[in-house]
Amino acid sequence: MHYYHGISVLSVLATGLLGGLAKPLSPPWDDIHIKHSWNTVPRNWESLGHPPSGTTIDLYIALKPQRENALVDALYEVSEPGHPRYHAYLTKEQVAELVAPRPETLELVNSWLEHHGISSSSISMMHGSNTLMLKGVSVTQANTLLRASYQLYRHVERDETIVRTVGYSLPVELHWHVLTVAPTTSFVSPRTQWQTPRNRSDRAVKATPGEPATTLLSRAKVNNVTPSFLRWLYETETYTPNTRGENVLGIVGLLGDYPIPADLTAFMQKYRSEADDATFTVVEVNGGGSHPNKEANMDIQYAEAIAYPTPHIFYSASQSDTDTDFAIWLEYILDQENIPQTISISYSHEEHSISREYATHVCEQFAGLAVRGVSVLVSSGNDGIGRGTCLRDDGTIRFGPTFPGTCPYVTVVGATTDYEPEVGADLSGGGFSDYFERPWYQEEAVSTFLQHLGNQYQGLYNAPGRGIPDIAAQAIGLPIFFNGNEQKESGTSLATPVVAGIISLLNDWLISTGQRPLGFLNPWLYGRGFRGLNDITVGSNPGCNMDGFSAILGWDPVTGLGTPNFHKMLVILR
Repeated sequence: MHYYHGISVLSVLATGLLGGLAKPLSPPWDDIHIKHSWNTVPRNWESLGHPPSGTTIDLYIALKPQRENALVDALYEVSEPGHPRYHAYLTKEQVAELVAPRPETLELVNSWLEHHGISSSSISMMHGSNTLMLKGVSVTQANTLLRASYQLYRHVERDETIVRTVGYSLPVELHWHVLTVAPTTSFVSPRTQWQTPRNRSDRAVKATPGEPATTLLSRAKVNNVTPSFLRWLYETETYTPNTRGENVLGIVGLLGDYPIPADLTAFMQKYRSEADDATFTVVEVNGGGSHPNKEANMDIQYAEAIAYPTPHIFYSASQSDTDTDFAIWLEYILDQENIPQTISISYSHEEHSISREYATHVCEQFAGLAVRGVSVLVSSGNDGIGRGTCLRDDGTIRFGPTFPGTCPYVTVVGATTDYEPEVGADLSGGGFSDYFERPWYQEEAVSTFLQHLGNQYQGLYNAPGRGIPDIAAQAIGLPIFFNGNEQKESGTSLATPVVAGIISLLNDWLISTGQRPLGFLNPWLYGRGFRGLNDITVGSNPGCNMDGFSAILGWDPVTGLGTPNFHKMLVILR
């Protein structure tokens, strides 16, 4: 078991990281400007008034780095095939140096907190990072510190409550030093805004006129999408991992989620009997989890089904505030000397439910992970082009892509179903980010799709934004075990660990031949790796009461570049 520990801001001062400044600066702290706010209470939320007296929150403060673009520049250098520094991954210490805040930033923030009576004993700095954590701040004190009005909000459809404010402000002097503060204005539901599976009935297999009997038999396999079918479909069944302890696959469980070991054993005994000794290591983050559930089970069961006997680590993070769950886990993993070469994350929420500043900070944390040589796979969501009607608070309709998939520094996994042909599943999340510009590695592929799309849906999405997904895999009607019972589930929570397992096998081969792991996949995928994928040209992802995008030749916002073919990808790497 591992636990996260911060270091006191006072210890930072003592070690001279503030450049030897003798006393805090004292700017006019009453010159306040809004940092972020909503015009109204976000849709489907209602205020229950002020929280009970004595309510406390933990405030997470992200500071701007001294070298603003250095981390991303380094990431692209080590991730672009052909670059002189390709696969020259950075160490933990090198990343920490790139994201370190200016000395005057720490000094100013410390002075501001001291001005408002925040006890130094409640302040910690994340080791080797650019973030501060303020533990146990009273809501009254937070309101004064941030010129906010924290209230208790309830989601009208799900009867879930969170403590939030519709706006907060900072002294003008700090706007150039503080990127974001959380929890503040992000209205993310504690559970169902995250990646949740859909139950789908099996599709009937019907012959079409003139269809060969062999094709019908192949298509019948889709009603039984087992690990054996997936390993056959994506051509991993003949590969056996060689490195064992050197190559590791990590699976992230947020919200206190963790898998049930007995269910993994039952699953493997039935669907991969030679691997019935499959196991995993649990690493607790921020106190660990206490919520056994389907999400964690499907993640570990399908990662193991593909990548066994590769060692698996399940990171079980406590059910802290949903506004900081990603950030807290990322702080933990970035502080580790050794990180799994491949990581699977099946949690996501609507991009527009969080602030641009907070999304930017978390995205940069993912860049810090990628520059260390980690392939991060995240789910694209299960709501097609958007959840419900996609009606925004201002009365407009806007498609709703999911975060962290919209971050350009992760690889996003969509959903497929059927076989001969394999088609884009209607639940496959896809679209274009409102927060992040289209990265250079996507320019050609995404531009081609947009030319094909023409004026359809014009104004309902951000055409210059980062497009998702990048890749896809089977996600409809896959069996899992939960609490000893077998059931079928659907969703990109299943596709994501499948793809992660395949990437982990590729990393195993690279390491076994004395090479560096793949690291950040996207520059390679869009440059050469797409030739090792099965292009999906049928299917769509309806949502927002519309038909959604369509899968076409090449990249599309339903299945990305396609589904993996392990052996073709291996040939490209040789």
